[in-house]
Amino acid sequence: MTRRKKTRSLADKVTIRTGRRKDYKQWRHENPDEVTSSRRFTQKKRQQRKLQAARKLARQETGPSIEIHPDTPENKDD
Repeated sequence: MTRRKKTRSLADKVTIRTGRRKDYKQWRHENPDEVTSSRRFTQKKRQQRKLQAARKLARQETGPSIEIHPDTPENKDD
């Protein structure tokens, strides 16, 4: 018996009628509760979101502040 190659692919972890991609897509569509993201992917995405939020905050702090409601209203000719 030969050893199976390690893979990150979900298709190899699922045993269905055939090994065809179409069947796997159909199975995944019919059983959404059994398909979850890997821990590695989830951690990666969480880290990316933290970095994105930090960059956004830094951009907001370095940008010029605009007074939306100035204290002194401008006098307009009526």
